Amino acid sequence: MSYNREPSEEEKNNWQNDPDNWVWGMFYYNPEDPRLFPPKKIKEFGWTTNFANPNSVLVMIILILVLLIFILFAH
Repeated sequence: MSYNREPSEEEKNNWQNDPDNWVWGMFYYNPEDPRLFPPKKIKEFGWTTNFANPNSVLVMIILILVLLIFILFAH
């Protein structure tokens, strides 16, 4: 797959429905998918992190750190 083009909706749906892209049925891991935050298995439940994309993992770590800083220094 080329990262210069946007994947089609059909391609995104195929990735989403492929059980091989879900580790233990709940962690999305697809190196072919360039999206940082694809929809969860049940799309109505929001988004998840594509753990195969290092940028999405970095964003999640930053968000968690920011939340922890707010919690620790909110008193």
